[in-house]
Amino acid sequence: MKIDFNKYTNELAPAVIQDARTKTVLMLGFMNEAAFQKTIATNRVTFYSRSKQRLWTKGEESGNVLDLVSIAVDCDNDTLLIQANPAGPTCHKGTDTCWGEENKSHFGFLSELETIIKNRSEDKENSQSYVASLFREGINKVAQKVGEEAVEVIIEAKDTNDELFLNESADLLFHYMLLLRAKGYALQDVEKVLVTRHK
Repeated sequence: MKIDFNKYTNELAPAVIQDARTKTVLMLGFMNEAAFQKTIATNRVTFYSRSKQRLWTKGEESGNVLDLVSIAVDCDNDTLLIQANPAGPTCHKGTDTCWGEENKSHFGFLSELETIIKNRSEDKENSQSYVASLFREGINKVAQKVGEEAVEVIIEAKDTNDELFLNESADLLFHYMLLLRAKGYALQDVEKVLVTRHK
C-alpha cells in the first residue's frame, strides 16, 4: 500500500474511520507516516494531533480505543479508509460518532450472527459447531432444515403458545440465514430485492 503523504504541505493524510461491523462513519482524523506505522504496529488507530502537535492514539486517555481491522487507500493514494472496532463512544463529547449519530447495525444482532455464520462456514472442516456440521453435509441438508423449520412455524402459528411460536420462528430465520450463506448471499441482498419491489 502506497500513501502519498507528501501531497499535502503538512504531510497529513485524511483518515476516515468506519465501524467495521456496522459500516457507520465514526470520525475523521489525520495521519502522517509515523501515525500510520504506529497504527499498523499496535493495531490501535493512531493519528497526528494538530492541536497537540504529536502522535495521538485514539482513547489513550478515555479508554475508547479504535481496534484496527483494515486500511484502504483511495484512488489518488492520499486518503485513508480505516475500518475499526470501537471500544465505546468515538467522539470526545461522548457520542458514538463525531456527527452525533447512533452507531448501530442496520440489522442489529442479525449482522453479528451473519458474521458468526460466515466464519463457521469457512472453517467447516475444522469447527465442531452446528453450523459447520450442516455446511459439511451440503446445501441439500441446509435447505431441508429450512423446510422442516417452516413447517414447525406453521404448526405453532395455529396454536396459542406464543413462546413456542417465537422460538420456532427464530429457528426458521437462523436456518434461512444459513441457506442464504450457502448460496453466497446475505440479508442485505434480500433487502435490495424488497426495496426494488417497493419502488
